[in-house]
Amino acid sequence: MSEWINIVAEGELSPGSRKVVATPYAEIAVFNIDGKFYAIEDICTHDGGELASGICEGDQIVCPRHGARFCIRDGRALTPPAYENIDTFPVRIEGGMVQVDIDG
Repeated sequence: MSEWINIVAEGELSPGSRKVVATPYAEIAVFNIDGKFYAIEDICTHDGGELASGICEGDQIVCPRHGARFCIRDGRALTPPAYENIDTFPVRIEGGMVQVDIDG
């Protein structure tokens, strides 16, 4: 069953920006990549550190601790030392709000 939660007003998350929110499930990072929104769990699968403060290069986030890269669009682990994918969440725009399905 879906559980959609409001993250931020659509106009407040400009292209190239991100926002991290605490949810009942986990810390979730929402990214605006070229006008499209994506949500990932803000945890590196290599060592459990946060990801969202890392550098974004296109649709990739670089872990600030050890440099592992993940695809923001689908959660794939792209480089060592991470080998496990990160969780992603469905995102939608509803009533001008960016929403994430934390049960998705």
